Amino acid sequence: MNTSNSEKLYIKAKKSIPGGVNSPVRAFMSVKKDYPIFIRKALGSRLYDEDGNEYIDCIGSWGPMILGHNHPEVLKAVKNAIEEGTSFGLPTGREVELAELVKKCFTSIDKLRLTTSGTEAAMAAVRVARAFTGRNRILKFEGCYHGHSDSLMVKAGSGLLTFEHQDSNGITEGVMKDTLTLPFGDIEKVDRLTDEEDIACIILEPVPANMGLIETEGEFLAKLREITERKGIVLIFDEVISGFRTALGGAQQMYGVVPDLTVLGKIIGGGYPVGAFGGKREIMDMISPSGSVYHAGTLSGNPISVAAGMKTISILKGNPEIYEELDRKTGNLVEGIRNLIGKYKIKATVNHVGSLFTIFFSENKVKDLDGAIGTDDEMYNIYFDTMLKNGIIVPPSKYEAHFLSAAHTEKDMEKMLSATEKAFEEIGKCRKRQGE
Repeated sequence: MNTSNSEKLYIKAKKSIPGGVNSPVRAFMSVKKDYPIFIRKALGSRLYDEDGNEYIDCIGSWGPMILGHNHPEVLKAVKNAIEEGTSFGLPTGREVELAELVKKCFTSIDKLRLTTSGTEAAMAAVRVARAFTGRNRILKFEGCYHGHSDSLMVKAGSGLLTFEHQDSNGITEGVMKDTLTLPFGDIEKVDRLTDEEDIACIILEPVPANMGLIETEGEFLAKLREITERKGIVLIFDEVISGFRTALGGAQQMYGVVPDLTVLGKIIGGGYPVGAFGGKREIMDMISPSGSVYHAGTLSGNPISVAAGMKTISILKGNPEIYEELDRKTGNLVEGIRNLIGKYKIKATVNHVGSLFTIFFSENKVKDLDGAIGTDDEMYNIYFDTMLKNGIIVPPSKYEAHFLSAAHTEKDMEKMLSATEKAFEEIGKCRKRQGE
């Protein structure tokens, strides 16, 4: 496979962009590659790089491409919106329509504020939760990633884990002091800590997908809801990944647990830059100009992103069979991978929720950050490299989830399974060379 153009671009990029990329995981450093693959275009389930190579995409822009790349109806909506203007700095009717559409899907949301990104939405949700409760401290879970705002970078997942960090430099001691963390899933520690500390909010990914995918136990979310209600703590679900991906109403619909605030992003813009946070009326009415909690953004509710999001959500809402088919395809693929794990006696397990899954190279079920960190780096690198050579792009980090789309075909699934078998064969050969 020739990737010389990607190599040249990376050398050039490093001269003008820190690390040569605009988001750390893209560097492919975690999987021991000298340079990343630079993408030129996408269509359906496929990505095409700057050298003309074609790949089956298992990243999906980290979740939002649930319909596949450049879905014709979404593309048409975007083209129509562009012809009317790209940014106004004033309200539009479509913003109202998108907010109403999201509310119909998420019954926990009385009011919604659009933002430019999921990071911004999570930051603003925490701010309003602090104002609502009159408390400063927040609780998050180790390995859950909520964007790169200071207070949420403590023991975060995603790109931080990729480079073997759990915190970012540049965050003050005061900020870190107000952000408390616990292992994901440990409800007893949550109960004790919330007795000892004045907590404004608890924020979590109800389906964590930034330390690899973690299969949440519904009982944990239900007990979390009970504790927060009893102690007057705002419960925030960060559904930037799980929203509209695990179900039309997100993980809260799937588990039947209703948060006070919900953070959304990525998919509500059909893959275009957007985010949102929303929830109970009495909390959201504290946002300026209704209240005194400030939030603003020139590109919040950008007409292009809003048009793409409205069309994407409308398609999902009008075609519930999309979720059924995605779950079926992903479930069959995961079952096939598990059979191969048994066939080749690979030390690996697969976590799977809806159209997301992660292969963890470990004998033990991975349930939290410590379990994810303890998985085998070398085996994942062999898996990544073999998949890439066979025309499939999987996450360039063991701490990310695989995403499938409605555009993935049965032939795509067969090719992915065949490439996975080749990867496991390579892993077996490596282990034999090492005398295991």
